[in-house]
Amino acid sequence: MRYQLNVVARSVSDVVQHAGGFVYDQVMAGWDVTVILTDNCDTRPVKILGADVADLEKALATGGLGRHPQALAIAADLFKSDDRVQGGVVKAIESGNVEVSFWGDSWPLDSDAGSDSVVHQLSSAAAAFKSHALTAAAIPSDTAAAAEVFHSNARLPAA
Repeated sequence: MRYQLNVVARSVSDVVQHAGGFVYDQVMAGWDVTVILTDNCDTRPVKILGADVADLEKALATGGLGRHPQALAIAADLFKSDDRVQGGVVKAIESGNVEVSFWGDSWPLDSDAGSDSVVHQLSSAAAAFKSHALTAAAIPSDTAAAAEVFHSNARLPAA
């Protein structure tokens, strides 16, 4: 059985900009990666990164995607604004069985459990695929960084 990473965000562009390299590297490391989105949009940029796509409303209505992930990566602004996402993430953190990482300004919870920044250095391939995904999302690819920063309750899985 392969490890599962679920990435939760509003839009494809948010995922590609802030976690695209991480998503690609996890796929190449053998993880099943699903990007769960609130917006109905062109998912081609996420597919360039090798991830599957799901709709947040459908995932919530059916009680999840069928498997419990070993890791979650979430847009901090979505976590702060959506009580359903917040409830699910807090439950996952309390279970102690899921590594939870946020991208955004800071760790969005009251606890200090994830106050440390974790930097994911993109592999050369991840940088190239992220650049293509940025282009497909109509985002200038010159904005791509060699690293992505998360706030996590544990070390991110090695790519």
